[in-house]
Amino acid sequence: MRTALVIGTGLIGTSAALALTRRGVTVHLSDHDPEQARTATALGAGTDQPPDGPVDLAIVAAPPAHVADLLADAIRGGVAGAYADVASVKGGPRRELEARGLDLSAYIGTHPMSGREKSGPLAASADLFEGRPWVLTPTRDTDTEVLNLALELVSHCRALPVVMDADAHDRAVALVSHMPHLVSSLVAARLENAEEAAVRLCGQGIRDVTRIAASDPRMWIDILSANPGPVADLLSDLAGDLDETVRALRALESADEDKRQDGVLGIRDVLRRGNAGQVRVPGKHGTAARVYEVVAVLIDDQPGQLASIFADAGRAGVNIEDVRIEHATGQQTGLVQLLVEPKAAPVLTAALRERGWAIRQ
Repeated sequence: MRTALVIGTGLIGTSAALALTRRGVTVHLSDHDPEQARTATALGAGTDQPPDGPVDLAIVAAPPAHVADLLADAIRGGVAGAYADVASVKGGPRRELEARGLDLSAYIGTHPMSGREKSGPLAASADLFEGRPWVLTPTRDTDTEVLNLALELVSHCRALPVVMDADAHDRAVALVSHMPHLVSSLVAARLENAEEAAVRLCGQGIRDVTRIAASDPRMWIDILSANPGPVADLLSDLAGDLDETVRALRALESADEDKRQDGVLGIRDVLRRGNAGQVRVPGKHGTAARVYEVVAVLIDDQPGQLASIFADAGRAGVNIEDVRIEHATGQQTGLVQLLVEPKAAPVLTAALRERGWAIRQ
């Protein structure tokens, strides 16, 4: 791939353009908002000048509701040798294009499984897709060369290609992305009118659960409008689980010992199933989840503290597999949880203590 046209310079489009430009591809940028395209250009994502002729690959980076229109215009205009989109829903846009009678041999649907709570070109990064799955949904009509160009795009963005059927993809993202986002929003909505005294007690758990609820509602209305059925099915199943959980909790309030025992069994089942599902979430680099030991270090909220801890861990020859930070309420202190291999935990604990760090047991 030597040339590309990115149509849509939001977070995903600009991030892909930045990655391609870094790998030496000449990238042209287009957006319905010229100012946004100029911003992406200023960031080094490419040029907002139109190409002189057809590019190797045109990438439509727009909300699902607009993908078919933009792709149809691009295909009819012959702006590229191959066409792809990066929308988060795949079945609907493909069916819209088929209904228009277009030759789709030069088209492939794709979806990078990466993003941020923020949107727009200023939130973009060339590293956004690194190590993340990037779904490709070729059909029997997709030319081999088009699939190869899509694989080259994924490679340039340092992502991991995953080939799926379009409808299977839509059911999968409903489960792992769309439904969790709505659940996060529903939990966060409980905080809107909560008493200030209660909100001040928020810790890392509620931050983890509600983090993605900070995303742009307009973007999510577009996404959910394109995949409502699978998401509604999942929420319906979840509603049934919630009803059973409520009944179990009410039973725990009962004076009847048998009812209380039924309540205990009901809650235990929910927690057990949660454990069983959680361990299936892929771990580091998409591999099977592993069990790490936690070394908890108390730090002051001052510049350089994290860098110093990582440097001291490096001197001890310990690789930090993951890190979590909890901030103390009303104090300029925090707790850094360093996740390491079990055999490395005592080594790191001893090394950090020797260097004056306060370790919480």
